[in-house]
Amino acid sequence: MKNNTLIVIGGGASGFFCAVNAARMNPNLKVILLEKQQKLLSKVKVSGGGRCNVTHACFEINELAKYYPRGEKFLRKAFHWFNTSHTINWFKERGVELKTEVDGRMFPITDNSQTIIDCLLKEATKYKVEIITGCDVVSIYKEDSLWQIETSKKTYETNFVCVAAGGFNTLAKFDWLQKLGHTIETPVPSLFTFNMPKNPITELMGVSVPMVQVKLAGSKLQTKGAVLITHWGLSGPAILKLSAWGARELSTKDYKFTVMLNWLNEVNEQQLREQWTSLRNEFAAQKIGNKNPFGLPNRLWNYFLLVCKINEDTRWAELTSVSQNKLITTLTAQQFDIYGKTTFKEEFVTCGGINLTEVDANTMESKKANNLFFAGEVLDIDGVTGGFNFQNAWTSGWIAAKAIAEKLIHSTHCD
Repeated sequence: MKNNTLIVIGGGASGFFCAVNAARMNPNLKVILLEKQQKLLSKVKVSGGGRCNVTHACFEINELAKYYPRGEKFLRKAFHWFNTSHTINWFKERGVELKTEVDGRMFPITDNSQTIIDCLLKEATKYKVEIITGCDVVSIYKEDSLWQIETSKKTYETNFVCVAAGGFNTLAKFDWLQKLGHTIETPVPSLFTFNMPKNPITELMGVSVPMVQVKLAGSKLQTKGAVLITHWGLSGPAILKLSAWGARELSTKDYKFTVMLNWLNEVNEQQLREQWTSLRNEFAAQKIGNKNPFGLPNRLWNYFLLVCKINEDTRWAELTSVSQNKLITTLTAQQFDIYGKTTFKEEFVTCGGINLTEVDANTMESKKANNLFFAGEVLDIDGVTGGFNFQNAWTSGWIAAKAIAEKLIHSTHCD
């Protein structure tokens, strides 16, 4: 029984990319995109503060795959088919130029996420993708070799299905996919900031340090990057990376843990002790409150002096050994007790989802069910912040589209 239809479940980045590319690659394919919400591409809209962090300027496949706490091995295969260079070219061919910022993040030159949304909507119109919003999928099952998609509006019959429904925050929401025989890795939050209620450092909200080492106490988990002090605790790339790599471990701790910060990054405690005598000699007559030799923000430096009970008018030569030791430890190994987390802006990301051993990385097709494909965050793949989650969306969506388009061509030729 033949049915030249593809149903894409999910109107986010990966779903749209699958839908428009499949429709373009095979004009004989009728593509219908179902979205539960009334709004399309909502995550694209808010990403990067409304600018849309499309991808990251990392062009070596093995290096690119290292930015994914879950999915590295799987993506090393997938990126051979569609990677950063392909993403840049795909949008460029459709009149959307991307620019690279100093940290490697890539945005449209318009600095407006609507540019990306308009591009995808234009493609959908061009290739006659039918978009249905407010359509919640209730179940999927097979009948007479065709997939039946039961929704809140009607039941659709189709030959091909691509599930691009995004990440779910509870295991129960994966029930309809578990019934198809797939194993679900339990979802837990990834990419979140650290809460430190009433910690004095939060009074420095807005202060950031460009390169800090952050370590999870009692663990080998360690990252480095910029740290931003907020009114609720700690944020910034180093914190977000730690939350991604430690997503499962921090979940088991119920988000109550201790982190150690080396505010001087590469200079460890022992090295700073060895340098201290020369620092004291160099700045001997200067008041310690006026002379911060580490390039740290002045508000943060004054906070360190307060924590160490050092008067700002104390001269470097007058610093006692007790105060000196306290300051060295604070600069290179300050500890903070974390009590809870906060979602990073509107960018809710989970780790967990469809077990990757049950999906073909070269086609995104299920190994459990014929003509069932997956794309995006519904898979057990998540990247650190910086455009990596969108790159997975483009990659998996494009690969699924190509495989579906080619499958239909092959089946037509075989008839």
